[in-house]
Amino acid sequence: MARKPSKAEAAPAREEAPRRKGARRTTPSPETLSALRPDRLIALILGETERNPAFKKIVSAALAALQGPEAVAAIVDRRLSALEGARGFIDWQRRRAFTADLNATVSVILSELRPLDPVAALDRLVRFLHGASGVLARVDDSLGITEGVYERAAEAAVEIAGALPEAEAGRFAGRILPLVADEPDGPLAMLVLDLVPRLPEGALPGLDADLAQALAAVPDAPGDWRATRARGRLLRARQDIADRRGDVDAFIALERAVAGEAPDTGAVAERLFAAGRLDEALDWVRRPRQGNGTILTREALITGRVDTETPARARAALEIGILDALGRAGEAQDLRWQRFCDSLDAAMLRDYLAKLPDFEDDEALRAAFDRAMAFPQPYRALTFLINWPDLERAGRLVLDRAKTWEGERYEVLAPAAEALEQARPEAAALLYRRLIDDILERGRSQAYAHAARYLAQLDAIDPGASGYRDTLRREHGRKHGFWTLVGGR
Repeated sequence: MARKPSKAEAAPAREEAPRRKGARRTTPSPETLSALRPDRLIALILGETERNPAFKKIVSAALAALQGPEAVAAIVDRRLSALEGARGFIDWQRRRAFTADLNATVSVILSELRPLDPVAALDRLVRFLHGASGVLARVDDSLGITEGVYERAAEAAVEIAGALPEAEAGRFAGRILPLVADEPDGPLAMLVLDLVPRLPEGALPGLDADLAQALAAVPDAPGDWRATRARGRLLRARQDIADRRGDVDAFIALERAVAGEAPDTGAVAERLFAAGRLDEALDWVRRPRQGNGTILTREALITGRVDTETPARARAALEIGILDALGRAGEAQDLRWQRFCDSLDAAMLRDYLAKLPDFEDDEALRAAFDRAMAFPQPYRALTFLINWPDLERAGRLVLDRAKTWEGERYEVLAPAAEALEQARPEAAALLYRRLIDDILERGRSQAYAHAARYLAQLDAIDPGASGYRDTLRREHGRKHGFWTLVGGR
Protein backbone atom coordinates (compact mmCIF):
# COMPACT_ATOMS: atom_id res chain seq x y z
CA MET A 1 0.00 0.00 0.00
CA ALA A 2 1.40 3.39 -0.99
CA ARG A 3 2.51 5.64 1.88
CA LYS A 4 0.50 8.85 2.25
CA PRO A 5 2.82 11.90 1.98
CA SER A 6 3.33 13.95 5.12
CA LYS A 7 2.20 17.57 5.38
CA ALA A 8 5.80 18.71 4.99
CA GLU A 9 6.19 16.70 1.82
CA ALA A 10 2.88 17.89 0.40
CA ALA A 11 3.54 21.58 1.06
CA PRO A 12 5.92 22.19 -1.88
CA ALA A 13 3.38 20.71 -4.26
CA ARG A 14 0.69 23.04 -2.91
CA GLU A 15 3.01 26.01 -3.25
CA GLU A 16 3.95 25.18 -6.86
CA ALA A 17 0.52 26.01 -8.29
CA PRO A 18 0.49 29.65 -7.13
CA ARG A 19 4.00 30.13 -8.53
CA ARG A 20 2.93 28.84 -11.94
CA LYS A 21 -0.19 31.00 -11.80
CA GLY A 22 1.94 34.00 -10.83
CA ALA A 23 4.21 33.41 -13.82
CA ARG A 24 1.24 33.82 -16.10
CA ARG A 25 0.35 37.08 -14.35
CA THR A 26 3.76 38.56 -15.25
CA THR A 27 3.41 37.97 -18.99
CA PRO A 28 2.49 41.30 -20.66
CA SER A 29 -1.03 41.17 -22.09
CA PRO A 30 -4.08 43.45 -22.14
CA GLU A 31 -5.37 41.73 -19.00
CA THR A 32 -2.15 41.87 -17.00
CA LEU A 33 -1.20 45.42 -18.02
CA SER A 34 -4.65 46.72 -17.13
CA ALA A 35 -3.86 45.85 -13.51
CA LEU A 36 -1.04 48.40 -13.40
CA ARG A 37 -1.72 51.92 -12.22
CA PRO A 38 -1.77 54.54 -15.02
CA ASP A 39 1.15 56.42 -13.49
CA ARG A 40 3.21 53.20 -13.47
CA LEU A 41 2.44 52.55 -17.15
CA ILE A 42 3.37 56.14 -17.97
CA ALA A 43 6.69 55.75 -16.17
CA LEU A 44 7.46 52.54 -18.09
CA ILE A 45 6.67 54.20 -21.43
CA LEU A 46 8.76 57.27 -20.66
CA GLY A 47 11.65 55.10 -19.57
CA GLU A 48 11.56 53.19 -22.86
CA THR A 49 11.35 56.40 -24.90
CA GLU A 50 14.62 57.51 -23.29
CA ARG A 51 16.33 54.22 -24.17
CA ASN A 52 14.77 53.53 -27.57
CA PRO A 53 14.65 56.35 -30.18
CA ALA A 54 12.51 54.29 -32.58
CA PHE A 55 9.94 53.64 -29.85
CA LYS A 56 9.94 57.36 -28.99
CA LYS A 57 8.97 58.17 -32.59
CA ILE A 58 6.07 55.74 -32.44
CA VAL A 59 4.82 57.20 -29.15
CA SER A 60 5.14 60.76 -30.50
CA ALA A 61 3.13 59.79 -33.56
CA ALA A 62 0.43 58.21 -31.40
CA LEU A 63 0.14 61.49 -29.48
CA ALA A 64 0.04 63.44 -32.72
CA ALA A 65 -2.80 61.24 -33.95
CA LEU A 66 -4.97 62.76 -31.24
CA GLN A 67 -4.71 66.04 -33.15
CA GLY A 68 -5.63 64.53 -36.53
CA PRO A 69 -3.96 63.14 -39.68
CA GLU A 70 -2.20 66.41 -40.52
CA ALA A 71 -0.13 66.25 -37.33
CA VAL A 72 0.94 62.65 -38.02
CA ALA A 73 1.70 63.44 -41.67
CA ALA A 74 3.91 66.33 -40.55
CA ILE A 75 6.01 63.98 -38.39
CA VAL A 76 6.39 61.52 -41.26
CA ASP A 77 7.22 64.27 -43.76
CA ARG A 78 10.01 65.60 -41.57
CA ARG A 79 11.58 62.15 -41.38
CA LEU A 80 11.23 61.58 -45.13
CA SER A 81 12.84 64.96 -45.86
CA ALA A 82 15.75 64.04 -43.61
CA LEU A 83 16.19 60.73 -45.44
CA GLU A 84 16.08 62.42 -48.82
CA GLY A 85 18.70 64.97 -47.81
CA ALA A 86 21.11 62.61 -46.06
CA ARG A 87 24.34 61.60 -47.79
CA GLY A 88 26.43 59.86 -45.11
CA PHE A 89 27.35 56.18 -45.30
CA ILE A 90 25.78 53.86 -42.71
CA ASP A 91 28.29 51.18 -41.72
CA TRP A 92 27.40 47.83 -40.16
CA GLN A 93 27.81 49.21 -36.63
CA ARG A 94 25.05 51.79 -37.13
CA ARG A 95 22.91 49.72 -39.48
CA ARG A 96 20.74 48.15 -36.78
CA ALA A 97 19.70 51.48 -35.24
CA PHE A 98 19.20 53.03 -38.67
CA THR A 99 17.03 50.12 -39.83
CA ALA A 100 14.98 50.29 -36.63
CA ASP A 101 14.37 53.97 -37.33
CA LEU A 102 13.23 53.21 -40.89
CA ASN A 103 10.94 50.51 -39.59
CA ALA A 104 9.49 52.91 -37.05
CA THR A 105 8.70 55.35 -39.86
CA VAL A 106 6.77 52.66 -41.72
CA SER A 107 5.01 51.65 -38.50
CA VAL A 108 3.89 55.23 -37.91
CA ILE A 109 2.48 55.44 -41.43
CA LEU A 110 0.60 52.17 -41.06
CA SER A 111 -0.50 52.32 -37.43
CA GLU A 112 -1.24 56.00 -36.95
CA LEU A 113 -1.77 57.68 -40.32
CA ARG A 114 -3.51 54.93 -42.26
CA PRO A 115 -6.54 54.65 -39.92
CA LEU A 116 -7.04 58.41 -40.15
CA ASP A 117 -6.35 58.97 -43.86
CA PRO A 118 -5.49 55.96 -46.10
CA VAL A 119 -4.71 58.13 -49.14
CA ALA A 120 -2.28 60.27 -47.16
CA ALA A 121 -0.65 57.10 -45.81
CA LEU A 122 -0.34 55.76 -49.34
CA ASP A 123 1.27 58.98 -50.55
CA ARG A 124 3.89 58.75 -47.78
CA LEU A 125 4.62 55.12 -48.56
CA VAL A 126 5.18 56.03 -52.21
CA ARG A 127 7.54 58.82 -51.20
CA PHE A 128 9.37 56.44 -48.85
CA LEU A 129 9.71 53.80 -51.59
CA HIS A 130 10.82 56.35 -54.17
CA GLY A 131 13.85 57.09 -52.01
CA ALA A 132 14.83 53.42 -51.64
CA SER A 133 17.70 53.40 -54.09
CA GLY A 134 19.34 56.45 -52.50
CA VAL A 135 19.08 55.01 -49.00
CA LEU A 136 20.17 51.47 -49.87
CA ALA A 137 23.16 52.81 -51.80
CA ARG A 138 24.61 54.26 -48.60
CA VAL A 139 23.87 51.39 -46.20
CA ASP A 140 26.05 48.35 -45.54
CA ASP A 141 23.14 45.91 -46.03
CA SER A 142 24.84 42.69 -47.09
CA LEU A 143 22.19 40.64 -45.24
CA GLY A 144 19.27 42.47 -46.87
CA ILE A 145 17.79 43.52 -43.50
CA THR A 146 17.31 47.17 -44.44
CA GLU A 147 15.92 46.20 -47.82
CA GLY A 148 13.31 44.14 -45.96
CA VAL A 149 11.83 47.36 -44.54
CA TYR A 150 11.17 48.56 -48.08
CA GLU A 151 9.61 45.24 -48.98
CA ARG A 152 7.28 45.63 -46.00
CA ALA A 153 6.35 49.14 -47.16
CA ALA A 154 5.68 47.95 -50.72
CA GLU A 155 3.44 45.10 -49.56
CA ALA A 156 1.48 47.52 -47.37
CA ALA A 157 1.10 49.98 -50.25
CA VAL A 158 -0.35 47.28 -52.49
CA GLU A 159 -2.78 46.24 -49.74
CA ILE A 160 -3.94 49.81 -49.06
CA ALA A 161 -4.31 50.73 -52.74
CA GLY A 162 -6.20 47.53 -53.50
CA ALA A 163 -8.71 48.37 -50.78
CA LEU A 164 -9.41 51.90 -52.04
CA PRO A 165 -12.62 52.75 -53.90
CA GLU A 166 -12.38 51.97 -57.60
CA ALA A 167 -11.80 55.51 -58.84
CA GLU A 168 -9.21 56.35 -56.16
CA ALA A 169 -7.32 53.10 -56.73
CA GLY A 170 -7.04 53.80 -60.46
CA ARG A 171 -5.91 57.39 -59.90
CA PHE A 172 -3.25 56.26 -57.43
CA ALA A 173 -1.81 53.71 -59.85
CA GLY A 174 -1.71 56.32 -62.61
CA ARG A 175 0.11 58.81 -60.37
CA ILE A 176 3.09 56.56 -59.69
CA LEU A 177 3.75 55.61 -63.32
CA PRO A 178 6.13 58.54 -64.02
CA LEU A 179 8.21 57.39 -61.04
CA VAL A 180 8.62 53.96 -62.67
CA ALA A 181 10.31 55.59 -65.64
CA ASP A 182 12.73 57.34 -63.27
CA GLU A 183 13.69 54.15 -61.40
CA PRO A 184 12.68 51.09 -63.44
CA ASP A 185 14.54 48.76 -61.07
CA GLY A 186 13.16 50.36 -57.92
CA PRO A 187 10.39 49.02 -55.67
CA LEU A 188 7.75 51.24 -57.26
CA ALA A 189 8.13 49.43 -60.58
CA MET A 190 7.37 46.13 -58.90
CA LEU A 191 4.57 47.78 -56.93
CA VAL A 192 2.75 48.58 -60.18
CA LEU A 193 3.01 44.96 -61.31
CA ASP A 194 1.88 43.68 -57.90
CA LEU A 195 -1.01 46.13 -57.87
CA VAL A 196 -2.65 45.06 -61.15
CA PRO A 197 -4.10 41.79 -59.76
CA ARG A 198 -5.49 43.67 -56.72
CA LEU A 199 -7.22 46.54 -58.51
CA PRO A 200 -11.00 46.55 -58.98
CA GLU A 201 -12.09 45.49 -62.46
CA GLY A 202 -13.43 48.93 -63.25
CA ALA A 203 -10.07 50.58 -62.59
CA LEU A 204 -8.26 48.58 -65.27
CA PRO A 205 -9.28 50.51 -68.43
CA GLY A 206 -8.19 53.82 -66.92
CA LEU A 207 -4.88 52.40 -65.75
CA ASP A 208 -4.27 50.86 -69.16
CA ALA A 209 -4.78 54.27 -70.78
CA ASP A 210 -2.36 55.82 -68.24
CA LEU A 211 0.20 53.12 -69.01
CA ALA A 212 -0.08 53.78 -72.73
CA GLN A 213 0.46 57.49 -72.08
CA ALA A 214 3.46 56.79 -69.84
CA LEU A 215 4.94 54.52 -72.51
CA ALA A 216 4.63 57.27 -75.11
CA ALA A 217 6.76 59.49 -72.88
CA VAL A 218 9.61 56.94 -72.63
CA PRO A 219 11.92 56.91 -75.67
CA ASP A 220 12.29 53.62 -77.54
CA ALA A 221 16.09 53.75 -77.50
CA PRO A 222 17.81 50.33 -77.46
CA GLY A 223 21.09 51.89 -76.30
CA ASP A 224 19.48 53.49 -73.24
CA TRP A 225 19.24 50.76 -70.59
CA ARG A 226 17.06 52.84 -68.27
CA ALA A 227 14.53 53.61 -70.98
CA THR A 228 14.54 50.01 -72.19
CA ARG A 229 13.98 48.68 -68.68
CA ALA A 230 11.22 51.23 -68.01
CA ARG A 231 9.43 50.31 -71.23
CA GLY A 232 9.65 46.65 -70.31
CA ARG A 233 8.09 47.27 -66.88
CA LEU A 234 5.25 49.36 -68.30
CA LEU A 235 4.57 46.89 -71.12
CA ARG A 236 4.43 44.00 -68.64
CA ALA A 237 1.90 45.92 -66.57
CA ARG A 238 -0.25 46.43 -69.67
CA GLN A 239 0.11 42.75 -70.46
CA ASP A 240 -1.08 41.82 -66.96
CA ILE A 241 -4.13 44.01 -67.49
CA ALA A 242 -4.82 42.30 -70.84
CA ASP A 243 -4.51 38.96 -69.06
CA ARG A 244 -7.01 39.95 -66.40
CA ARG A 245 -9.44 41.12 -69.06
CA GLY A 246 -9.06 37.92 -71.08
CA ASP A 247 -7.81 39.81 -74.15
CA VAL A 248 -5.55 37.19 -75.72
CA ASP A 249 -4.70 39.22 -78.83
CA ALA A 250 -3.55 42.15 -76.72
CA PHE A 251 -1.51 39.77 -74.56
CA ILE A 252 0.23 38.39 -77.67
CA ALA A 253 0.91 41.83 -79.12
CA LEU A 254 2.42 42.99 -75.84
CA GLU A 255 4.49 39.81 -75.54
CA ARG A 256 5.99 40.55 -78.93
CA ALA A 257 6.62 44.14 -77.89
CA VAL A 258 8.43 43.07 -74.71
CA ALA A 259 10.32 40.00 -75.89
CA GLY A 260 10.90 40.81 -79.56
CA GLU A 261 12.22 37.72 -81.34
CA ALA A 262 12.09 35.55 -78.21
CA PRO A 263 8.48 35.56 -76.97
CA ASP A 264 7.30 33.13 -74.32
CA THR A 265 5.53 30.80 -76.74
CA GLY A 266 4.28 28.57 -73.94
CA ALA A 267 2.57 31.46 -72.15
CA VAL A 268 0.87 32.50 -75.39
CA ALA A 269 -0.21 28.91 -76.12
CA GLU A 270 -1.69 28.55 -72.63
CA ARG A 271 -3.92 31.56 -73.13
CA LEU A 272 -5.00 30.54 -76.62
CA PHE A 273 -5.84 27.08 -75.28
CA ALA A 274 -7.89 28.56 -72.44
CA ALA A 275 -9.73 30.73 -74.99
CA GLY A 276 -10.61 27.67 -77.10
CA ARG A 277 -8.41 28.76 -80.02
CA LEU A 278 -6.90 25.29 -80.33
CA ASP A 279 -5.22 25.39 -83.74
CA GLU A 280 -3.43 28.64 -82.89
CA ALA A 281 -2.45 27.25 -79.49
CA LEU A 282 -0.93 24.16 -81.12
CA ASP A 283 1.01 26.33 -83.55
CA TRP A 284 2.45 28.45 -80.75
CA VAL A 285 3.38 25.57 -78.45
CA ARG A 286 5.28 23.89 -81.29
CA ARG A 287 7.35 26.93 -82.13
CA PRO A 288 11.03 26.64 -81.16
CA ARG A 289 11.63 27.75 -77.60
CA GLN A 290 14.12 30.59 -77.19
CA GLY A 291 16.53 30.42 -74.25
CA ASN A 292 16.85 27.59 -71.75
CA GLY A 293 13.86 28.59 -69.59
CA THR A 294 15.39 26.81 -66.61
CA ILE A 295 13.29 26.91 -63.43
CA LEU A 296 15.03 26.87 -60.05
CA THR A 297 13.16 24.72 -57.54
CA ARG A 298 13.81 24.47 -53.80
CA GLU A 299 15.55 21.13 -54.33
CA ALA A 300 17.76 22.68 -57.00
CA LEU A 301 18.82 25.45 -54.63
CA ILE A 302 19.62 22.93 -51.87
CA THR A 303 21.50 20.40 -53.99
CA GLY A 304 22.94 22.75 -56.58
CA ARG A 305 21.50 20.61 -59.36
CA VAL A 306 19.02 22.21 -61.71
CA ASP A 307 16.08 20.39 -63.25
CA THR A 308 16.44 21.53 -66.84
CA GLU A 309 13.51 19.35 -67.89
CA THR A 310 10.82 21.36 -66.12
CA PRO A 311 10.03 23.71 -69.04
CA ALA A 312 10.06 20.85 -71.57
CA ARG A 313 7.76 18.80 -69.34
CA ALA A 314 5.29 21.69 -69.05
CA ARG A 315 5.29 22.31 -72.80
CA ALA A 316 4.76 18.63 -73.57
CA ALA A 317 1.83 18.48 -71.14
CA LEU A 318 0.31 21.57 -72.75
CA GLU A 319 0.72 20.18 -76.27
CA ILE A 320 -0.84 16.87 -75.21
CA GLY A 321 -3.80 18.71 -73.71
CA ILE A 322 -4.32 20.65 -76.93
CA LEU A 323 -4.10 17.49 -79.07
CA ASP A 324 -6.64 15.73 -76.87
CA ALA A 325 -8.98 18.71 -77.13
CA LEU A 326 -8.62 18.59 -80.93
CA GLY A 327 -9.56 14.90 -80.94
CA ARG A 328 -6.08 13.83 -82.07
CA ALA A 329 -5.69 11.16 -79.38
CA GLY A 330 -3.18 9.06 -81.32
CA GLU A 331 -0.74 11.97 -81.63
CA ALA A 332 -1.22 12.74 -77.95
CA GLN A 333 -0.34 9.14 -77.04
CA ASP A 334 2.74 9.19 -79.27
CA LEU A 335 3.90 12.36 -77.54
CA ARG A 336 3.36 10.85 -74.08
CA TRP A 337 5.47 7.83 -74.99
CA GLN A 338 8.18 9.93 -76.60
CA ARG A 339 8.31 12.19 -73.58
CA PHE A 340 8.72 9.16 -71.30
CA CYS A 341 11.46 7.66 -73.48
CA ASP A 342 13.34 10.95 -73.52
CA SER A 343 13.17 11.69 -69.81
CA LEU A 344 11.64 8.74 -67.87
CA ASP A 345 8.78 11.01 -66.85
CA ALA A 346 6.68 8.74 -64.62
CA ALA A 347 3.57 10.94 -64.84
CA MET A 348 3.67 10.73 -68.62
CA LEU A 349 3.98 6.94 -68.48
CA ARG A 350 1.02 6.62 -66.12
CA ASP A 351 -1.11 8.78 -68.39
CA TYR A 352 0.05 6.75 -71.41
CA LEU A 353 -0.85 3.45 -69.77
CA ALA A 354 -4.23 4.76 -68.63
CA LYS A 355 -5.16 5.62 -72.22
CA LEU A 356 -4.26 2.20 -73.64
CA PRO A 357 -6.90 -0.41 -74.48
CA ASP A 358 -7.32 -3.30 -72.04
CA PHE A 359 -4.55 -5.94 -71.97
CA GLU A 360 -2.04 -3.72 -73.79
CA ASP A 361 -0.68 -1.99 -70.73
CA ASP A 362 1.39 -4.98 -69.49
CA GLU A 363 3.42 -5.14 -72.68
CA ALA A 364 3.86 -1.35 -72.71
CA LEU A 365 5.03 -1.39 -69.09
CA ARG A 366 7.65 -4.06 -69.85
CA ALA A 367 8.91 -1.91 -72.71
CA ALA A 368 9.05 1.08 -70.38
CA PHE A 369 11.10 -0.83 -67.81
CA ASP A 370 13.47 -2.03 -70.54
CA ARG A 371 13.92 1.59 -71.56
CA ALA A 372 14.67 2.54 -67.96
CA MET A 373 17.27 -0.21 -67.53
CA ALA A 374 19.09 0.98 -70.67
CA PHE A 375 18.66 4.70 -70.01
CA PRO A 376 21.95 6.60 -70.46
CA GLN A 377 21.49 8.63 -67.25
CA PRO A 378 21.73 6.06 -64.44
CA TYR A 379 20.68 8.34 -61.58
CA ARG A 380 17.48 9.28 -63.34
CA ALA A 381 16.83 5.63 -64.13
CA LEU A 382 17.37 4.62 -60.49
CA THR A 383 15.07 7.40 -59.28
CA PHE A 384 12.35 6.29 -61.68
CA LEU A 385 12.53 2.61 -60.65
CA ILE A 386 12.62 3.41 -56.92
CA ASN A 387 9.65 5.76 -57.12
CA TRP A 388 7.51 3.65 -59.47
CA PRO A 389 8.30 1.34 -57.58
CA ASP A 390 10.05 -1.67 -59.12
CA LEU A 391 12.62 -2.51 -56.47
CA GLU A 392 13.73 -5.75 -58.14
CA ARG A 393 14.82 -3.92 -61.26
CA ALA A 394 16.21 -1.04 -59.23
CA GLY A 395 18.44 -3.45 -57.32
CA ARG A 396 19.55 -5.09 -60.54
CA LEU A 397 20.39 -1.65 -62.00
CA VAL A 398 22.52 -0.82 -58.94
CA LEU A 399 24.52 -4.04 -59.26
CA ASP A 400 24.78 -3.94 -63.06
CA ARG A 401 26.25 -0.43 -62.91
CA ALA A 402 28.17 -0.91 -59.68
CA LYS A 403 31.09 1.30 -60.73
CA THR A 404 28.81 4.19 -61.67
CA TRP A 405 27.51 5.35 -58.32
CA GLU A 406 29.16 8.27 -56.55
CA GLY A 407 28.37 9.10 -52.94
CA GLU A 408 28.24 12.77 -53.81
CA ARG A 409 24.80 12.11 -55.31
CA TYR A 410 23.36 11.43 -51.86
CA GLU A 411 19.97 12.94 -52.75
CA VAL A 412 19.46 9.91 -55.06
CA LEU A 413 21.51 7.20 -53.36
CA ALA A 414 20.37 7.63 -49.75
CA PRO A 415 16.61 7.16 -50.37
CA ALA A 416 17.36 4.41 -52.88
CA ALA A 417 19.49 2.49 -50.35
CA GLU A 418 16.78 2.77 -47.71
CA ALA A 419 14.10 1.58 -50.13
CA LEU A 420 16.21 -1.43 -51.20
CA GLU A 421 17.14 -2.70 -47.74
CA GLN A 422 14.50 -5.43 -47.65
CA ALA A 423 14.02 -6.24 -51.34
CA ARG A 424 17.66 -6.11 -52.49
CA PRO A 425 19.95 -5.81 -49.44
CA GLU A 426 23.12 -6.43 -51.47
CA ALA A 427 22.30 -3.41 -53.66
CA ALA A 428 21.45 -1.29 -50.60
CA ALA A 429 24.78 -2.28 -49.02
CA LEU A 430 26.69 -1.16 -52.10
CA LEU A 431 25.00 2.25 -52.04
CA TYR A 432 25.58 2.72 -48.30
CA ARG A 433 29.28 2.01 -48.80
CA ARG A 434 29.47 4.57 -51.59
CA LEU A 435 27.82 7.16 -49.34
CA ILE A 436 30.12 6.45 -46.39
CA ASP A 437 33.26 6.40 -48.54
CA ASP A 438 32.44 9.76 -50.08
CA ILE A 439 31.85 11.45 -46.71
CA LEU A 440 35.04 10.12 -45.14
CA GLU A 441 37.31 10.50 -48.15
CA ARG A 442 36.37 14.14 -48.46
CA GLY A 443 36.44 14.72 -44.71
CA ARG A 444 32.92 16.17 -44.67
CA SER A 445 32.69 16.46 -40.88
CA GLN A 446 29.24 18.07 -41.03
CA ALA A 447 27.97 14.82 -42.57
CA TYR A 448 29.65 12.40 -40.13
CA ALA A 449 26.33 11.81 -38.36
CA HIS A 450 24.86 10.62 -41.66
CA ALA A 451 27.86 8.35 -42.26
CA ALA A 452 27.48 6.82 -38.80
CA ARG A 453 23.81 6.15 -39.46
CA TYR A 454 24.61 4.59 -42.85
CA LEU A 455 27.16 2.33 -41.18
CA ALA A 456 24.58 1.20 -38.60
CA GLN A 457 22.11 0.41 -41.39
CA LEU A 458 24.86 -1.42 -43.28
CA ASP A 459 25.60 -3.56 -40.21
CA ALA A 460 21.96 -4.63 -40.11
CA ILE A 461 21.77 -5.85 -43.73
CA ASP A 462 25.30 -6.90 -44.72
CA PRO A 463 26.99 -9.95 -43.14
CA GLY A 464 30.33 -8.71 -44.44
CA ALA A 465 30.04 -5.29 -42.84
CA SER A 466 32.63 -6.07 -40.15
CA GLY A 467 35.33 -6.45 -42.81
CA TYR A 468 34.30 -3.16 -44.35
CA ARG A 469 34.44 -1.53 -40.89
CA ASP A 470 38.02 -2.81 -40.48
CA THR A 471 38.91 -1.19 -43.80
CA LEU A 472 37.43 2.09 -42.63
CA ARG A 473 39.50 1.85 -39.43
CA ARG A 474 42.71 1.45 -41.42
CA GLU A 475 41.98 4.23 -43.90
CA HIS A 476 40.11 6.74 -41.72
CA GLY A 477 41.07 5.83 -38.15
CA ARG A 478 42.06 9.41 -37.33
CA LYS A 479 38.65 10.85 -38.12
CA HIS A 480 37.73 10.85 -34.45
CA GLY A 481 34.56 12.87 -34.96
CA PHE A 482 33.14 10.05 -37.05
CA TRP A 483 34.23 7.21 -34.75
CA THR A 484 32.87 9.02 -31.70
CA LEU A 485 29.45 9.04 -33.37
CA VAL A 486 29.77 5.37 -34.35
CA GLY A 487 30.49 4.52 -30.71
CA GLY A 488 30.44 0.87 -29.75
CA ARG A 489 28.52 -0.30 -32.77
